[in-house]
Amino acid sequence: MHDLRHHGDAEVRDDGSALIDLAVNVRSGTPPAWLREHIAGSLAGLAAYPDGRAARAAVAARHGLPVERVLLTAGAAEAFVLLARALKVSRPVVVHPQFTEPEAALRDAGHTVDRVLLREEDGFRLDPGAVPGAADLVVIGNPTNPTSVLHPAETVVRLARPGRTLVVDEAFLDAVPGEREALAGRTDVPGLVVLRSLTKTWGLAGLRVGYVLAGPETIGLLARAQPLWPVSTPALAAAEACVGPGALAEAEEAARRTAADRSRLLAGLGEFADRGVRAVEGAEGPFVLLRLPHAAAVRERLRALGFAVRRGDTFPGLDRRWLRVAVRDRGTTDAFLEALGRALDDAG
Repeated sequence: MHDLRHHGDAEVRDDGSALIDLAVNVRSGTPPAWLREHIAGSLAGLAAYPDGRAARAAVAARHGLPVERVLLTAGAAEAFVLLARALKVSRPVVVHPQFTEPEAALRDAGHTVDRVLLREEDGFRLDPGAVPGAADLVVIGNPTNPTSVLHPAETVVRLARPGRTLVVDEAFLDAVPGEREALAGRTDVPGLVVLRSLTKTWGLAGLRVGYVLAGPETIGLLARAQPLWPVSTPALAAAEACVGPGALAEAEEAARRTAADRSRLLAGLGEFADRGVRAVEGAEGPFVLLRLPHAAAVRERLRALGFAVRRGDTFPGLDRRWLRVAVRDRGTTDAFLEALGRALDDAG
């Protein structure tokens, strides 16, 4: 059994609030000052009901799509609930290990969910042939949380077929330089639904804002399942601001810094290879997945040393040997690596 409702924020609540947060994949130092000021400026309009037309048009323009292909949501998590409740499917499949909320939403909506488990020995790489042909809904993350694997776009596209809805969670794609392997904006893939979040790169987890890109018929079904005014005025202001040219350039620069910081983290982790620490190869997201001896004890020792990391055993396909670590700046990384060495000494 896996706790599908356990998320990284649980590691830094209550007695974990003072810890250095390597458990949540929100970029540190965010939201930036200009975005905070822009959101604050929207508060003067709180007496009026939210009007999402401008934000929806901005998202559509950002991806070169008509507005009929865009739905704004209260974070990507709402989108998973809408998909589970609005789509008439008989055999949904979730490709794991990945973010657990899609499966939780499907189960809450009364669906029986099949799992396809990607294998460590294959580097957690997608094999489209492993997905049952009868699946009429397939969910996959790209890059995948928690493995940090970025699947080739054309490999993911091989999952599409007539009569099937293919949901690709691209919540971390804007943390990949150049947004390589993105499917957002594609209209040539049958049944494609792409989810995006503004939470991770811009530090807006508390505001709840994301969007769905799909065919107009699917967007219509999801919209009818939403309550009235589902996205608040401040969240709409944030969405419009975060898809503008200046914001996209800032996000690209942040993605390049993250890639450099991830390389430093991986190099440091490599120094512990002789002690059984192994990072999943080819990480492309703002986090890395580690397998290591005594992972549960190491995690607890790291907490005592001031660091919160994400346990891996709540993800289907993983067990107690795994931990997920967010990529942070050079100073934080160096301090974490020193603490990890001490934790391995104590746990071993």
